[in-house]
Amino acid sequence: MPTQYDPRITFDDEREILEVDFSDIVFDSSAEVNRFYDRIEERVAETGETKWFFLVNYSGMRIDSSAWFAFSRRGKELNLAFSQGSVRFDASEETRRQIERAAKTDAFDPNLFSDRESALARIGELSSQRLRKLNHVPSFGRDDIARRVTFHEEPVIMEADLSNLIFHHSTDVNTLYDYLEEAIKASDRKWFFLINYENCEIYPEAWVSFAARGKRLNIAASLGSVRFSPGSETEEDIRLRAESQDFRPNIRNTRAEALERIEELRAELLASMRQD
Repeated sequence: MPTQYDPRITFDDEREILEVDFSDIVFDSSAEVNRFYDRIEERVAETGETKWFFLVNYSGMRIDSSAWFAFSRRGKELNLAFSQGSVRFDASEETRRQIERAAKTDAFDPNLFSDRESALARIGELSSQRLRKLNHVPSFGRDDIARRVTFHEEPVIMEADLSNLIFHHSTDVNTLYDYLEEAIKASDRKWFFLINYENCEIYPEAWVSFAARGKRLNIAASLGSVRFSPGSETEEDIRLRAESQDFRPNIRNTRAEALERIEELRAELLASMRQD
């Protein structure tokens, strides 16, 4: 669905450039940041291409201090998932300093230029990666996922144990969600989802596909989803995306607390059905 951000997200197929125009935007909350990045991810997915040169216009952009973590985090995830080179231009002095600090922390080339022409010239020097074959080594297989998924018929709960799993890239994400989609489709019903994230690690380059596949599955098959035992990084990512995607993160510390929350969701669902 088109949004107010779409005119700011353009694609040059011939030069393999995704241009993002942040000019004169004021990001005064992390929710606004997340909404913008959600739309960028959706537009990239619509192209069917997984590699783009990023050309980013920072002219006149301002970011409230409360939104900088989300801006940095979502930008990093987007770059790791889709970028074959990112070039930025016309940043304010404050934005320039923040980008350069992030570059030192995360070891990337900030590629900051004063104008669009210089930024485009820099992109012209970069090599396309589209013809390179992805050689993702799977971290686990379908059978590993099957052993971790349980369908509890009477309470109508699908329980997925992601504890101690590491999602390195989209291949790992697809292994999980391909199995879940097929198993739930075979059950021919919707379920409450109970997800164990204890010691689960989702690399930034895997988060875009993890979020997209999770959102799709929740819309299609979930009566309500509750998560428990996430680590700090995973929990932060879940909460960031919940801000803009209109879902409650429903994060609890323990399985028992998560089950209690599912019963609350069940009661809410039944009350809603009675009202209808």
